[in-house]
Amino acid sequence: MSSLVFLDPAYPAGRLADITAPQLLVTAQGVTRGDGIFESMLYTNQAVRKFEAHLARLATSAEVADLIIPDARSWFAAVDTAVADFDATGGAEEAVVKLVAARGEHDSDPAICWVTVTPAPALGKEQRETGVDVLLLDRGYDSKLAERAPWLMMGAKTLSYSINMAALRYARKHGAHDVIFTSADGIILEAPTSTVLVAQRDGETKRLLTPMLETGILPGTTQSAIFDAAAQDGWELGYGPLRPEDLYQADGVFLVSSIRLLTPVRTIDAKPLRLDAELHEQLSALSDAIR
Repeated sequence: MSSLVFLDPAYPAGRLADITAPQLLVTAQGVTRGDGIFESMLYTNQAVRKFEAHLARLATSAEVADLIIPDARSWFAAVDTAVADFDATGGAEEAVVKLVAARGEHDSDPAICWVTVTPAPALGKEQRETGVDVLLLDRGYDSKLAERAPWLMMGAKTLSYSINMAALRYARKHGAHDVIFTSADGIILEAPTSTVLVAQRDGETKRLLTPMLETGILPGTTQSAIFDAAAQDGWELGYGPLRPEDLYQADGVFLVSSIRLLTPVRTIDAKPLRLDAELHEQLSALSDAIR
């Protein structure tokens, strides 16, 4: 019930492949070094959410990583082929569409590009409804590093996710579900696979805040879409800097991502957080309406 399509110049609509069979050279740098980029999108109700926003971010990551990737039309065609095959073989209520561009065996090789469509994890939908418990973990660098060291490719969505996954394993071993990274100088950054969103209420004023992009975090497509919708709904918007005390004093803290969508944070380091039910309901409606 999963589909795989390679982007191949000889196949304008993409080359359908067997996802259970070997497909990649073990010597490709995308395999041996995690040298590549990717995007993940939610497929539901016969539509891929925020496709153009993800393609734009993929193109930005490709530029940062010095990868030449196919044009948007090729990605659209390959995704159409992949989701059609996925639906024909059983489908699912929610699925993850992943776009991947990996460096080949040599720097001069064209990027190896493919699309997968797989059923979305049930845990994501469950946490969306029940919320998550989070740990604050030091990311190990200060909030100015991205400005000093552009070669670190901070802000690009690369395949090198070993630190992110290690942080999530650490959280689970210590009784939590997820992590919010902080910089060495105490600034809130992002979660391993999500963007941080903070809601505040001041009388009749509703306000949304998110960390500063200048810290080197990945620009969130879901956060951006929620900000656009919230602005039309009369919310005030702002970009950090945020510190841990801002999270504890908020009327709602959320992790937002393309797959799990808007997920409330229940506790940070085992300390309960406030959650304004009305703000949560309004933000959930804005998130659900994103296309």
